[in-house]
Amino acid sequence: MTAPDLPTGTDVPTQSYGGEGTAAPDGTTADVVAAAVLAVPGVTGLHGGAFGEVGTYLPGRRVSGVRLGASTQVHVTVAMGSDVLAVAGQVRDTVSTLLGGPVEVVVEDITPTTPR
Repeated sequence: MTAPDLPTGTDVPTQSYGGEGTAAPDGTTADVVAAAVLAVPGVTGLHGGAFGEVGTYLPGRRVSGVRLGASTQVHVTVAMGSDVLAVAGQVRDTVSTLLGGPVEVVVEDITPTTPR
């Protein structure tokens, strides 16, 4: 399957993904970010947003809860009893270390799971 041809003269926007030298949002980058976020104590999952709109679209699949771009967004669920601000800060620091650049963390839900 090939990508559709764009009409002549169509401008295709380009974006910077993360810090200098950071890879484009291929499966590897989105998967690494997702795995790193899920390893943060207190994070119980990634969240796709109220309507499932937050994600990185890849060929044949999607990494829900991670949106890569000039500013990275990560949407998470956090375990009840966790310090929500501390967990969000650790997620932000973890992803910022991986990609560089600004990272927005949104806590979408609290789950009744105990913190790790």
